[in-house]
Order: sequence, then C-alpha cells, then structure tokens
Amino acid sequence: MTDAEWVVVRGALPVPGWLEGRGGQPEGYCHRQMVDAVRYLVAGGIAWRAMPADFPAWDRVYAFFRRWRDKGLIAEFHDRLRDRVREAAGRDREPTAGIIDAQSVKAAASVPAASRGFDGGKKVNGRKRHIVVDTLGLLLTVLVTAASATDRDAARTLLARIRARHWRITLVWADGGYTGPLIGLARDVLGIVLTVVRRNDDADGFTVLPKRWLVERTFAWLMHSRRLARDYESRTDTSEAMIRWSMTMVMSRRLARRAH
Repeated sequence: MTDAEWVVVRGALPVPGWLEGRGGQPEGYCHRQMVDAVRYLVAGGIAWRAMPADFPAWDRVYAFFRRWRDKGLIAEFHDRLRDRVREAAGRDREPTAGIIDAQSVKAAASVPAASRGFDGGKKVNGRKRHIVVDTLGLLLTVLVTAASATDRDAARTLLARIRARHWRITLVWADGGYTGPLIGLARDVLGIVLTVVRRNDDADGFTVLPKRWLVERTFAWLMHSRRLARDYESRTDTSEAMIRWSMTMVMSRRLARRAH
C-alpha cells in the first residue's frame, strides 16, 4: 500500500478489544505489514508457504487471516470501506436496491469433494460464487457453494442475509435463473421485490442488459485477483473471505485516489 492508501485502511480497521476495555492482549505485530501480506497473497495468487521474506512468516500471516475470517473482522473491515465509498459517491450508507448473480469457477485439487460439484450449464467442475452488489457494483454479501447448487436455492440464503444486514433494500434485479417460486418467497417473506431483467428476443449478438451489467463488472474486478482465478480453498468461508479481501483492495484504492 502507498502511504495515502494506508491512511484510508487504518481508519477502517476493526478496533481491538483491548483498546475498548473488552480484554485481550495487545497485538505484537504491525497491522500494515499483515494487511499488505494478505493483499499480496490475494492479488498474486501465491501459496501461503510462498510468502516472500519481506513479509512476516507465512504461518503468522495465516493466523492473522484465519482470526479475521473466524471473528468476522474481514466482513467488518470490508463493510466500513464500502460505507465510505458510498458516502464519497454521494450515496447513503444503506443501499435500497441490489443486483444478484452467480459465477462458476473451476476448483483446484485442494477443494474437497463435499463442497464441489458440476455446473451443467457452464460445464464447470468446481464451486459457484453467489453475490449481491449495490448500484455502484460494491459487494453487499457473498455465498460460496458447490457449482452444482442452483441459483434459486442459493438465493434463498443470500436474500435472507441481505434482509438481516441491509434492512432498507426493497428491490433486487436478477437474470432468468431466479424465476419461479423464489419471486413470491422474496416478496411475501422477505419484503424484497425480485425483478428479472430479461434479454430481448429480437436482440442479435451481445447486448448490455440494464442493471445486470453492474454485477458482471464486479466479477471482472474480482478476476484481477489471481487467487480468485479458480477456487483453491478447502473451506467455503475461506473463499468468501478471499472475495472480501479482493474487494477491499478495489475500494481502498478508489478512496485513496479520491483523497489525492
């Protein structure tokens, strides 16, 4: 990170418990080094044991990553950055609309058979990333499943997470894979209007569909991180944490450029 970006990141870091009188031992490491090391791994797609000597030992960096994943600190850090990006763009912190979609990626040999599957539509053997983004393309929530899971089944969990975390959302755009009883469930149980944006039958070749292009752009942002080119993680919550780390890089760099 540049110094300007570190100023942005430092202000969004979760506050340690010992600083708030909740007990615990002060950290014995540099937060900037640890955050830089995790970002380097996500961006470069390296293995944990291939961590360069410029960073702390790989096992210490992995322990930092694991604690942030298990304690929900990466989600807190990510959400703080997203709130700042929305405010900088003149938006309210709480979004009122979102876009849902899924992406199937191949899985490495390290992914256990219990959490991988075959996506017959995309012809991909691996996992599927289900995300909801706001109208700026910023990540609101993510769910990683086996690639064999249908979009509609995963959307039940994903929309429930959205309702629990973002109470103002009342409208979500989707593609044709989210039709059926899911629309009624979202409306009657969750209070969310699920609007399907369909492709015009008269369209010839590639066409940009309203609203749906926003989530496709987010997937393109994620693909800039080599660790996400395929799924290497043995646990799905680790995959979700990697996606959040990737999005924090997108947002912190944007905020740093705006501040400069």
